[in-house]
Amino acid sequence: MKLRYIKIIISGVFFLSVLSCVEADITPPPPDVVEIFVRPIEEIPFENLLDLVQQRTFKYFWDFAEPNSGLARERSQAGFETTVTIGGSGFGISAFPAAIERGWITRGAALERMDKILTFLEGAEKYHGAFSHWYYGDTGITREFGALDDGGDLVETAFLVQGLFIVQQYFSETNAEENGIRNRIDTIWNNIEWNWYIQPGENVITWHWSKNVGFDLNLKISGWNESLLVYVLGASSRTYPISKNIYTQGWARNGNQINGNTYYGIKLPLGSVKGGPLFYSQYSFIGLDPRNLSDQYANYFEQNKAHSLVNYNHCVDNPFNYKGYGEECWGLTASDGFDGYAVHEPENDIGVITPTAALSSFPYTPEESKRALEYFYYDLNSDLWGDYGFYDAFSESQDWYADGYLAIDQGPIICMIENYRTGLLWDLFMKNDDVTTGLTKLGFTF
Repeated sequence: MKLRYIKIIISGVFFLSVLSCVEADITPPPPDVVEIFVRPIEEIPFENLLDLVQQRTFKYFWDFAEPNSGLARERSQAGFETTVTIGGSGFGISAFPAAIERGWITRGAALERMDKILTFLEGAEKYHGAFSHWYYGDTGITREFGALDDGGDLVETAFLVQGLFIVQQYFSETNAEENGIRNRIDTIWNNIEWNWYIQPGENVITWHWSKNVGFDLNLKISGWNESLLVYVLGASSRTYPISKNIYTQGWARNGNQINGNTYYGIKLPLGSVKGGPLFYSQYSFIGLDPRNLSDQYANYFEQNKAHSLVNYNHCVDNPFNYKGYGEECWGLTASDGFDGYAVHEPENDIGVITPTAALSSFPYTPEESKRALEYFYYDLNSDLWGDYGFYDAFSESQDWYADGYLAIDQGPIICMIENYRTGLLWDLFMKNDDVTTGLTKLGFTF
């Protein structure tokens, strides 16, 4: 049996950390070296490691869910015990079919949880059908996300709908229970007024609207970023649709989302310099299948693969000489950090690696993501692995490791690994007739 050992030893008057992969028979350390800690980690088949990571991460959404609503808590740290996140919950709901298929939960248990979730969503405060970023899970009342963000959040709403559509397709049996789940999801979907979030005289969707401050936050949903799904769903709506012109002028900015530059020998079709944080290529693509998705601006699998490889190569190049960075340790995205939550990317790199960045890139960079997964699990295990999978982020340069989890980061790990392995969530989402109608309306081929 092959074991990986993490050793912490004392040599002379200083501490030295040694990470090694050895056979079970270990050569004793030299006489002047005193070994103070040895932790064996059995090296398991890669497929088993994927199983372990997915299942352990899913526990965040199942075992650690807020009990009244059934939704995901925003984060695991103190102060958020009753705060649920709509976007993060959407990612967790998206994983339910994978959890059933892999035997972590039963179909009956998932239906029971969906009944609880839908009951909460039906009774929660809504804003022209849209949901807010945060709610108090025990009451259904909005928890303010920011000074001008105390109402509807169309991006978070889109991520929720993505999950609801995935389970709606999965629960396809013709019994009363599954029929009821599908019909209740349809009602939520048809009540969302996507076109309300287009301000008069404008050709772009606005992110937020509040009963108290209206559109005062005035943040436009404009590409390239994580929010492509908003425009796809807006165009897909049977009741409150947006036009293709809104997509062209608002999201694509008449082509100004195009990048076309080359970084590390990789041509990046869309987005900002070096692509931005990796969640851009992940959040909308938990359900939206990029493998054959194209419009006049890009092929979206090529876009997401290029984005991921640029991010990877930046970490390998390591222009700021951060400890740990390399072929096995990479991935910059929004997460907690040693000085608070921040959007980490090649143009804002402070030495913080976030496991979800590389692990949720598995469909695009399977070999690079595999090396990262094995490094995170085997080499950093004692610092990075906990009850609900990998902790949110770490910085070897600062000797800092997060002590908690964020739903918005945990969910894509399960879902994108599943899409890499089976394409299950992509297949389910793309079976939705409204979605395919919306994509066709916007000029996509798929």
